Amino acid sequence: MNQKIDRRNLLKSGLMAIGGMTLAPHLSFGGAFSDMPLSLDPENRIYRSPMVREHFLDKKPDLSKMVRLGANENPYGPPKTAQKAVCDSVAGGNRYAWKEMSDLVEKIAKKEGVSTDYIMMGPGSSDLLEKVALVLFMNGGNIVSADPCYMSLIQVAKSVGATWKAVPVTADHSHDLKAMEAAVDKDTKLVYICNPNNPTGAITSGKDLLDFCSRVSEKVPIFVDEAYIELAVGADTQSMVSLLTKNKNVIIARTFSKIMGMAGIRVGYMAAQPAFIKQIEKITRGGMGISYTSIAAASAAMDDNEFQGMTRKLNHEAKTYLYANLDKMGYKYIPSYTNFVIFPVNMSGKDLLAKMAAKNISVRAFDIQNKPWCRVSIGTMDEMKTFVSALGTIS
Repeated sequence: MNQKIDRRNLLKSGLMAIGGMTLAPHLSFGGAFSDMPLSLDPENRIYRSPMVREHFLDKKPDLSKMVRLGANENPYGPPKTAQKAVCDSVAGGNRYAWKEMSDLVEKIAKKEGVSTDYIMMGPGSSDLLEKVALVLFMNGGNIVSADPCYMSLIQVAKSVGATWKAVPVTADHSHDLKAMEAAVDKDTKLVYICNPNNPTGAITSGKDLLDFCSRVSEKVPIFVDEAYIELAVGADTQSMVSLLTKNKNVIIARTFSKIMGMAGIRVGYMAAQPAFIKQIEKITRGGMGISYTSIAAASAAMDDNEFQGMTRKLNHEAKTYLYANLDKMGYKYIPSYTNFVIFPVNMSGKDLLAKMAAKNISVRAFDIQNKPWCRVSIGTMDEMKTFVSALGTIS
């Protein structure tokens, strides 16, 4: 039976599954910035582009030897404290972690300087971005963001009826805040800012962003994705959480995936006005997708300042090494305040991925204004040396 389903009405009835991969893969970009699409190989359980999958058609990749520099993962985590917490908590995995979740929310709220009703948990921050998109745009509207930006929220919003008002970044790749403010109209339901930005790695001045969010949030909610903010060494940056205590309509997303090295453990949160969180909770709860063991790991990782400091230091050192070698090879990279660097290459994205895969290295390839770019995550120093050596042989 052919029956057309209105996904927006289905969402209203509470029957739609929540999650970006259900609706639209967040790894394919639109506008001036389009990503090489990825697919998940269920047997090997790693993300690979179609051309990389074809490369390995006759032989399975040796994952123990693969240098994984494509997903902005922290190569040093999870911290030992979080690993121990997971082991110690496994025996309690037959119980729902209501109390443990409550304790974690209290710890996060204290850190952010707000009460617990300002916090909503999720299995990673992308889950929360996507939930916000589903709830806000079920009846249409538009979303304003930079182009390029992280597309998880954008793609899900578009999938349920939103239109995207993409505002090109400035010459230094920061957000064009004046143009973004001008793009807001009566149909705008959200402004989305990723700072530091992904996939460019660039940063927008914390002072300028604070002023922008303070003023523009009087007209429309502003979602600031701060996934990489702890890695922004030497930058003029600050969290927008302070605006919540001034009753500004801002939403701030944070994750345990980056500086805390827990990408696969899946914990994130957003801080927002309690009324906004209640609006989201009318449709879906935030913390139901987080496991008992993940909660324990997150609580331990929050206290592990030594691990976070080590990650920040080693990430900066390995990135500085990469810069020096890209300079030697003549690549014009965008200065990054994250754990990845993006730069244009002189071959197609397909060729880049295939040649790197042949050397057991995974990276990401993008097209920016019809030109190919490579985004490489910052791994360990040894991994960056391996990447630099490979890049020198294929360029």
